[in-house]
Amino acid sequence: MKIIFAAGGTAGHINPALAVADKLKEIDNNTKIMFIGTPDSLEQRLVSQAGYEFSALKMAGIQRSLAPKQVLRTVKALGYYVVAQKKAKKIIEDFKPDIVFGTGGYVTAPVLKAAVKMGIKSVTHESNSLPGIATKMLAAKVDRIYLNTSDSLKYFPDKISYKITGNPLRSKVDFLTRSEARQKLGLPDGFTILSFGGSTGANRISKAVARLISWESGKEINHIHSYGAHGKGLFSDYIKEQGIEVDSTRTRLLEYINNMYTCLCAADLVISRAGAMTLTELQAAGRATILVPYPNAAENHQFFNAKTLEKQGAAIVIEDKDLTGERLIEEVEKLMNNKDVLSKMEQNAKKSAIENSADIIVSDLFELIK
Repeated sequence: MKIIFAAGGTAGHINPALAVADKLKEIDNNTKIMFIGTPDSLEQRLVSQAGYEFSALKMAGIQRSLAPKQVLRTVKALGYYVVAQKKAKKIIEDFKPDIVFGTGGYVTAPVLKAAVKMGIKSVTHESNSLPGIATKMLAAKVDRIYLNTSDSLKYFPDKISYKITGNPLRSKVDFLTRSEARQKLGLPDGFTILSFGGSTGANRISKAVARLISWESGKEINHIHSYGAHGKGLFSDYIKEQGIEVDSTRTRLLEYINNMYTCLCAADLVISRAGAMTLTELQAAGRATILVPYPNAAENHQFFNAKTLEKQGAAIVIEDKDLTGERLIEEVEKLMNNKDVLSKMEQNAKKSAIENSADIIVSDLFELIK
């Protein structure tokens, strides 16, 4: 098979594509793979690290504001789009793929539109509950849409070809028991909380978590918190405001979590944002979660991701504007005191996971190009 992936913008777009690429290589090492993305970007870095061929298309986002500077950016973006479609056509002609696979980001639309016009099999994957603009625009034109959840179906016309596949993770993880994970992390026995807001941090989550850590003082509770690359100074200030000495035996305060799966395995409860791939990992681990969707995500898609997991009985959703330390303490205390509810949330998370997502997608790709 020869396949082109068009993926960009965020890890939530890029990692599913890399997971499918890895699975294709695992099945047949002679598979020819190319990625198309924007230059000097996260996708270029991640794809290069993974060892796949990369071609760059300059793209930018359409701005919704009518302010003069934003209008100018939109005009430039439209210009990039026209040039990108022509360049995408040339890349496709030269590579001669059997199929073109888009996973979202600015680059997906021109590449898939070019492939459709050229009569080449094309598919797209949507990792979020609320589909992105590119996915909705291409829904009726591509040969197949792979969806993380059936909650997305209401946003599409009736006559689309789709499969519910979940979100593919890049590697299968051998999950540890809670006891094994805590021992590996050097934590004692006790209820364990993991909280994070993403690689750059989330100040509202960190402020509420600082209050929660103060409440935990003197209790047999472990807490691992990542304040992110931009949050160290602020989080330190939040802790000082609480007037406590952090118990380093039970509390780990980190800029970035390098061993996320071990921390997930150790946790009884997770507090996080609601990015699509984060939720996929939480489902795979079978963890109960308090979700605080990032309110400035495109089209507020994290809110819809979070509500999907809440509807499945695996999460409690607190909107960012409603998050306070006291509200967080209230929810944590309720779950700590009701182990049956916590256990049911874990079961529901695990039950909602589609663990063979990459296999389902790869199998369908081979069917499509027969």
